Amino acid sequence: MAANDIDDERNDEGMSGSALPYAGLTPDCVLDALDSVAIHGDGRLLALNSYENRVYQVWRDDAPPVVAKFYRPARWSDEAIIEEHALIGELDAAEVPAVAPIAIEGRTLATFEGFRFAVFPRHGGRAPELEQRDILEQLGRYIARIHTVGAARGFAHRPALTHESFGLESRAYLLEHRFIPDDLRAAWQSVADLALQSVHRAYDSVSVATLRLHGDCHGGNVLWTDDGPHFVDFDDARTGPAVQDLWMLLSGDRNAMEAQVAAILEGYESFRDFDRRELALIEPLRTLRLLHYSAWIARRWDDPAFPAAFPWFNTQRYWQDRILELREQVALMDEPPLRA
Repeated sequence: MAANDIDDERNDEGMSGSALPYAGLTPDCVLDALDSVAIHGDGRLLALNSYENRVYQVWRDDAPPVVAKFYRPARWSDEAIIEEHALIGELDAAEVPAVAPIAIEGRTLATFEGFRFAVFPRHGGRAPELEQRDILEQLGRYIARIHTVGAARGFAHRPALTHESFGLESRAYLLEHRFIPDDLRAAWQSVADLALQSVHRAYDSVSVATLRLHGDCHGGNVLWTDDGPHFVDFDDARTGPAVQDLWMLLSGDRNAMEAQVAAILEGYESFRDFDRRELALIEPLRTLRLLHYSAWIARRWDDPAFPAAFPWFNTQRYWQDRILELREQVALMDEPPLRA
């Protein structure tokens, strides 16, 4: 990983330097920020579901509503955010249905009173019906098109998804900051170490190409309409293997997931080759996401929004469940990869 990637990964995972990162982001501040870029709200705001950033639907008197996204202070560098916007812009230019930020005076990233923000057109839609084969095939085709654009060049300022950044660093943070209860610490550390050993072996045994990814391509980040999908929220865009953008669409038992991945790849491979060896990374990537998720909440725990949103986090039951979950992942990583 290059030095600039290390710096950006620290921005990605670190706190903002304040326990109240959004204390000054009042409704008036949101409207004044939009006024500063000539987008005039009529006073109505709807806070949308986002914990990492602050996202609002903003109504206007003289135009359709827009969505304003205020980035968490100090998470990403300006350059990393601009790279996210550039990827979406490339997708939009290639007629891939990704919701791109609005360029205002040639720029997609604006600043107001210390807050960085972007404005997006509002796109409605519903969650895709992932139990339907034809929906999965369509998603596979669109994701292949995203990856064709993503493979055209690399990121310079956004990090890579690695077992070090998502796994080892997450484990270290949780232990160093003593989030795991003392009576469960040894058990959690032991099973986390076993899980990370399995992840490490998988990465060593499967050498695959990497590319620019959506990074968080689950059903909640796909808005489905009668005309097909729109992909939203590229905030976690990073470099990684193509399968990262596929596995979060899978659910159920092994038979169900094999049928689902077969449908996705039928669509995907009609546009782009897929290295089937990457299927061996599905459970390792799921394991890394589980560890990273706990560490993500822990890193934000001083933000008052997080204890309110995740009251079950850091309880005895939470860590007992995580121990069982990681044990299951160790067993799953010992099984043969899914077959499509």
